[in-house]
Amino acid sequence: MLKMILKIAHIHVWDKKNKGDVAIVLAVQELLKAKFAGVKIFNFPVEVLKNYDSAQIKKINNCDLVIFGGGGLFYHYFLPYNSDIIKAIKIPLFIFGVGYIKELGAPDLNKEKLIGLLALVNKASLVGARDFYTRDFLLKNKIAAKKIKVIGDPAVLLKEKKVSLKVERNLGLAAEETIKIGLNLNYSGWLGFGQWRADILSAYQSVANYFQNDFTLEKSGKKSKVQIYYLKHHPGENNIYKELKIPGLKVIDLKPAEQKYVYGQLDLVVGMMLHAGVLAFGALTPEINVAYDLRNYSFAKFIACPELVVNLEDLKKGELLKRVKSVFKKRGVYIRRFDKKRREIRKQQADFLQQIKIIYKPLD
Repeated sequence: MLKMILKIAHIHVWDKKNKGDVAIVLAVQELLKAKFAGVKIFNFPVEVLKNYDSAQIKKINNCDLVIFGGGGLFYHYFLPYNSDIIKAIKIPLFIFGVGYIKELGAPDLNKEKLIGLLALVNKASLVGARDFYTRDFLLKNKIAAKKIKVIGDPAVLLKEKKVSLKVERNLGLAAEETIKIGLNLNYSGWLGFGQWRADILSAYQSVANYFQNDFTLEKSGKKSKVQIYYLKHHPGENNIYKELKIPGLKVIDLKPAEQKYVYGQLDLVVGMMLHAGVLAFGALTPEINVAYDLRNYSFAKFIACPELVVNLEDLKKGELLKRVKSVFKKRGVYIRRFDKKRREIRKQQADFLQQIKIIYKPLD
């Protein structure tokens, strides 16, 4: 008797230019393959839920179940979803590690966008929210609490891949006596950057200047070698990181699994894009996030470290540098906290996958 091959339709963002989006997809599929031996995954862009295409719907229904996510798919940019398409999906659907996004100052979703989103959530047999903010958004919109599980961002668990010895040497990652600081800016489409441009660049420059010119080791009181890295997540950042004008800045632009490995070799990260924080956390490296979006606050709350977020309004007050100094001194504490929380997330996501297996009985 031939063994049945489980076929999963995976609906997700597939922006190959955005390292965070790719990391999410890879992490979800790693988890699925580890849980369901011999699984075959068929990729569908999130846009499949917007425009009715009978051929695409047929391909989805030829699978055994649908995994929707992860990532910030509850976002006006991807909406509205077409309720007729959602009704046409006849196989079990599960939402995995998805987040609600509302940029600072943005309006609430309009009725049309909200209807399609809720139709999808109501269709799902189980919903895995990536944070409490997303859970609260769903509860506010009358989704049953028992249906929602807060499981964290899948990219936290992305498997790291060690870089080659040549790359490691070129980047100076093996230099144990060197303090390694990573920086990241969000310059991939956030329209608000221009409003805060001068404050952001100045605050980042103050951090780099502190480590390169004023920093001394706590115990010895001696100056230490320092290397500053720019952690590139999107090609659009080519237009901004050079304006930091940081001497000796090295750019890290690797595949997601290797990029996460590099995060793990750093002492501290200052970032903006959400997945700068997610990958740093997953690699157990303390990261301070400059918040341009409610999701930045939500992630910090989810990992029980709200102090790892700095408001844009506080940059002029020198708050970023103050927070950097504080967190750097206590980085050992944060590493232990991150390790404990990461183990919790691993269990939450494993339990969620087990519930999928139980609900979808043919898997037995």
